[in-house]
Amino acid sequence: MSVPYHRNLVDGEWVDGERRPNLNPARPGEVVSEYAVADRDTARAAVDAARRAGPGWAKLPVGDRMRMLDRIGATILDRADDLATLLAREEGKLLAEARGEVVRAGQTFRYYAHQLLQPTGEVYASTRPNVHAEVRRRPLGVVGIITPWNYPLAIPAWKVAPALAYGNTVVLKPAELVPASAGELARIIADAGVPPGVFNLVVGAGSVVGEELLTSDGLQGISFTGGTRTGAHVAQRCIAHGNKRFQLEMGGKNPLVICDDADLDVAVRCALDGSFFSTGQRCTASSRLIVTAGIHDRFVAALAEATQALRVGDPLDPDSQLGPVVSAGQLDQNLDYVRIGRDEGAAVAAGGTHDGQFMRPTLLVGAHNDMRVAREEIFGPVSCVIRAENLDEAIELANDTDYGLSAGIVTTSLSAAERFKRDARAGIVTVNLPTAGTELHLPFGGTGASNHGPREQGGYARDFYSVPVTCYTGW
Repeated sequence: MSVPYHRNLVDGEWVDGERRPNLNPARPGEVVSEYAVADRDTARAAVDAARRAGPGWAKLPVGDRMRMLDRIGATILDRADDLATLLAREEGKLLAEARGEVVRAGQTFRYYAHQLLQPTGEVYASTRPNVHAEVRRRPLGVVGIITPWNYPLAIPAWKVAPALAYGNTVVLKPAELVPASAGELARIIADAGVPPGVFNLVVGAGSVVGEELLTSDGLQGISFTGGTRTGAHVAQRCIAHGNKRFQLEMGGKNPLVICDDADLDVAVRCALDGSFFSTGQRCTASSRLIVTAGIHDRFVAALAEATQALRVGDPLDPDSQLGPVVSAGQLDQNLDYVRIGRDEGAAVAAGGTHDGQFMRPTLLVGAHNDMRVAREEIFGPVSCVIRAENLDEAIELANDTDYGLSAGIVTTSLSAAERFKRDARAGIVTVNLPTAGTELHLPFGGTGASNHGPREQGGYARDFYSVPVTCYTGW
């Protein structure tokens, strides 16, 4: 049976390359689609096309850009069911989660379509007589967008939509593990009437296509989501090659603090969701469960029981609660960390096993904050429990990390909640909610090794994708 074939999109043309299979992680022998691999020449042509298309796109009336973005969003929403099935098959996300991601992607394009009608610019009183002072904004220019595999539609959407809305042209390089979702997004954008060269898609290895984008003099900015080590490389390359503006959203080692006064059911529910849903493959996942002494034993027992009861299975099966790990390599990394945790002295209270690429959610207990499993991002269904004597120590442990993306607390105390919101060193703070789960109209980003550059999403996205210009007019 034939499968879909996704090509690269350059200057409005579909461009071939070496043809490779895109495999289903739930059934590794099943080919979901095929895709064309881009090389350096293809990436270079995409940058050139985006550069040529830039002036015309930036001058296009706002109403025209708005209609195109709204059309893209509407098409994504109209195709929610088939896009969700495709996403679930190529990435392994549960069908319900995949559909939620597709809906969010569609809503994101529609949100930025309507953001174009919001007031822009600022007017100031000048200190000089007969001078008018104002700040306008112009597009950044050509933007390279490098996205990961764990949200193959939502993350490209929340980068591409504001980039286009604010008048930039785009070269998107998605992860090779999820070429079909990016390929369908490219088709939708092209069919919406976006002019040739304004949006370009190049699928290929980071060492080839990614390097071409990072070292190109034709780009003015790079927006990257991925690992911290790769993010540091992106920063170095951007500075060395044209001093490009760069935005880095990287890893997390997110704490969820469980206080003595917490509602036990709420605590277990937040920990299960934050630690294990989406197979733990979220940068905002709760990978450190910091539990105060008075509730520690009850919480561990209840969470271990709930973890063991989770149903791991095919993402298209409505009874499944967790799908497969995205790749064999990621599975090996997850299992290595379980072994490392045991070697460091932690015990496995639930999980630790796998059947093919289906890994049981794994709870490590008796961990300490200086262990590797408590300090390094795992990016899988593995979480560790760390005991704290009281809230003071819990907050100290929560902040003892190189990262600072998301942090949560479960408590019935308003005082503890307010203190945590004040003192937690993270860009996202939750109270009685999982650490994972954000909204498209609010800023997203962290501190420390989790982030560099302006926040993503909401109105804050404008800060990266546009340049303020101060204008003085005398008369």
